[in-house]
Amino acid sequence: MDIMHLVDRLEELFNESRLIPLTHNVIVDEDRMLEIIDQMRISIPEEVKKAQQVLAQRDRVLAQSQEEGNRTIALSKKKAEELVARDAIVEAAQVRAEQILVQARADTEVIRRDADDYIIETLGSLEAELTRLIDQARNGIAKLTAEKELLLQVQGDVSENPEEE
Repeated sequence: MDIMHLVDRLEELFNESRLIPLTHNVIVDEDRMLEIIDQMRISIPEEVKKAQQVLAQRDRVLAQSQEEGNRTIALSKKKAEELVARDAIVEAAQVRAEQILVQARADTEVIRRDADDYIIETLGSLEAELTRLIDQARNGIAKLTAEKELLLQVQGDVSENPEEE
């Protein structure tokens, strides 16, 4: 289940809660709240799996770029050897082969940096989203706990002083 859907359900549960008169507190259905929290606990590992898939994709891209770079280098060496065999253009062939090698290395490095940047950005976004969701859940739990304690305290005061009503 999508984590954002669970957050929406949590917010909906809060909005459906009954207000406690003369306070900013609400009464929340504990079973529904705990059910949503349990679903969030299940859903968060799914988000982590997605991050792992992104890492695996990065590794594939890096392997492909390395393989392409190696292929380009091999082709460059082969071409250079063929050019060296020809007397008249030996020097030009060596220069061109070196340029191809330099370009292949530069292309591989660019691809590697782009893949790293993409992964860093994706994982950073995921980390921020997970942190935000955890903070929301913690804040909700803290608020509900405080409200529950206040309600119990109010009920305790009422039962201790029945004649004040």
